[in-house]
Amino acid sequence: MLLPLMAVLIASPWPAAASMTTAAAQPSAACQRRCGDVDIPYPFGIGLGCYLFTGEDDITFGLTCNLTADGSYRPFCGEALQVIDISIHRGQARIGNDIKPWCYNATTRSMDEQSAWGWDISDSWFRLSDEDNRLVVVGCNSLAYVTSVNETEYMTGCMATCPSVGRLENGSCSGMGCCQAAIPRGINSYVVGFEEKFNTSSGAVGPCSYAVVLEAASFEFRTTYVTTGDFVESTGGKVPLVLDWVVGKETCREARRNATGYMCVSRDSVCVDSRNGPGYLCNCSAGFEGNPYLLDGCQDINECEDSRFKYPCSVPGTCINTPGGFRCSCPDKTTGNAYYGTCEAKKSQLGQKRRLATVKRRYFNQHGGLLLFEEMKSNQGLSFTVFTKEELEEATNKFDERNVLGKGGNGTVYRGTLKDGRVIAIKRCKLINERQKKQFGKEMLILSQINHRNIVKLHGCCLEVEVPMLVYEFIPNGTLYQLIHGGRHGSRISFTTRLKIAHEAAEALAYLHSWASPPIIHGDVKSPNMLIDENYTVKVSDFGASTLAPTDEAQFVTLVQGTCGYLDPEYMQTCKLTDKSDVYSFGVVLLELLTCRKALNLQALEEEKNLSSHFLLALSENRLEGILDSQIQSEQSIEQMADLAKHCLDMSSEKRPSMRQVAEELDRLRKVAEHPWGRHESEELEKLLVRGSPSTFSEIELSNGYVSLTDSAYLGIQSPR
Repeated sequence: MLLPLMAVLIASPWPAAASMTTAAAQPSAACQRRCGDVDIPYPFGIGLGCYLFTGEDDITFGLTCNLTADGSYRPFCGEALQVIDISIHRGQARIGNDIKPWCYNATTRSMDEQSAWGWDISDSWFRLSDEDNRLVVVGCNSLAYVTSVNETEYMTGCMATCPSVGRLENGSCSGMGCCQAAIPRGINSYVVGFEEKFNTSSGAVGPCSYAVVLEAASFEFRTTYVTTGDFVESTGGKVPLVLDWVVGKETCREARRNATGYMCVSRDSVCVDSRNGPGYLCNCSAGFEGNPYLLDGCQDINECEDSRFKYPCSVPGTCINTPGGFRCSCPDKTTGNAYYGTCEAKKSQLGQKRRLATVKRRYFNQHGGLLLFEEMKSNQGLSFTVFTKEELEEATNKFDERNVLGKGGNGTVYRGTLKDGRVIAIKRCKLINERQKKQFGKEMLILSQINHRNIVKLHGCCLEVEVPMLVYEFIPNGTLYQLIHGGRHGSRISFTTRLKIAHEAAEALAYLHSWASPPIIHGDVKSPNMLIDENYTVKVSDFGASTLAPTDEAQFVTLVQGTCGYLDPEYMQTCKLTDKSDVYSFGVVLLELLTCRKALNLQALEEEKNLSSHFLLALSENRLEGILDSQIQSEQSIEQMADLAKHCLDMSSEKRPSMRQVAEELDRLRKVAEHPWGRHESEELEKLLVRGSPSTFSEIELSNGYVSLTDSAYLGIQSPR
């Protein structure tokens, strides 16, 4: 076997409980809801009848409130796992996880006997969060693994080395004294172990190595962890670990069929499928807050009185709270927009209505409305709606600023809710030219027929306004730009997730270029125009700068549109927008995923302001590693992804690959990342394999402190003999 399991300790902190029928029973009002300084929200609880009892020999949500050695009370899961905090909205709990040392004994010139340990939560409704946690190894010449209990389901690990103790750096965990590795998705048991062959510290530095699975965002490496061995002492021997939890193991659709067991019991709650394996969670609907697992637990937010919000109406407007929102009303005998303070004395309503109807009719015809209706009549199966201005004003509370999802060079996007309950995204475009006005209705029909899982669906449009409005499906989790650059979360995106995002976006653009009829050039490819749903699925959006692929030379020339930092240099010089212009812009998006840097940063040094220029210069000077995101520098496909970005950014459009070629290459890299397969890169590892289990693992790749193992039986490849 690969790990010398001299003594494996598997902790299962959840005692068995008697079986009972699952039911969404409600806890008693007398239940304790706080232990020390930690809130205990239902479905968690302390004492029988105060927590969700699953009826599967499990009390995942049952906690105890214990007096600890420091004289304070703390909540615990089972007997040993201390709960740090619980998030209802995210469906997560943070617990304290033990740091395990493995120390060299100078007297006997040997390591202690316990070389592997772990714990098992398979009897609970918890899973380890692969997005938030990492395996961290601290030490010199220390190789550690995290593996499944039976060593056949998964294995990953990394090696920390110390060629020179003086080169250790605080905050850096990329192989020198400290390394980290991603953990598999959806696991609920693991074993951590050291490989004795590589852990042979002579005591020149601290005699101990350490390995622990922990929350990546809470860990910062210190050189003293290696030089003086104070990792356990400085942290108290425990570090945070993030667990994902669910309240049901079915999908939302399946759970709703069970009238007695469905957990989203609050009237203003919604069900959300788990992003980390089977199961579901509950959240309060937009405009409500509280606990969706309790009857009437989601309460309306009074935006008119809540001190957390600025008063939303302008004087003399009056704010009126509504369920899930609010509206602004003008005083009696006045009319206008109370949201912007334009309430005025009422004028002749009849004349005003006639003038408004005339203006609407002119705009409708100007934007090709009649042609659009004729096309819709001839295509009865077309799912496309021509909305009125009033419908969209009602859906957005008259385009209230609080409903703004984003603003860009082509317009402003609002969140809205139709009368039938559908949530939509409404784009109010900026001015368009005469050619676009004439073609608008026809092009809207073409865009409405696009049917691709990675492209936002166009539901319809509104033509009776000066500049048309587009109505799209609503994607709730923001943009790729926000995911990458919106705080510390961006740098915690795993490499496989980044490849998934890049591949899906490339597939969407390839579809527009190659399979849409007629072909469509997006014209404004950038990370703010790529929406991300709860499963990290990409939805390419914003066709405000899009155009149908030109059929003759006269159609090529157009006014240059787009976003600085993403614009194709050749397009800027020639004013000819082609599909290769999209390829260049996509190359910049690849750089954002690789570096977690913005496409244009005016606050940076001169040579670093433009990301594409900075990247190409670094590549030519063989210092690529210096601009890559430190979290993914050790990934084995990183150079191939960087090389693909380089080709996309070629100054000559003819030398750039097509989006279809880009998508195919990203698909290949994604498969390699999901099933890493490397070459032997050290004699020590080859000897380790001979001693190990060749029928299961055929190769190990060791590069920059990262170890990846491939299951040859799974890939259908004969293991070496």
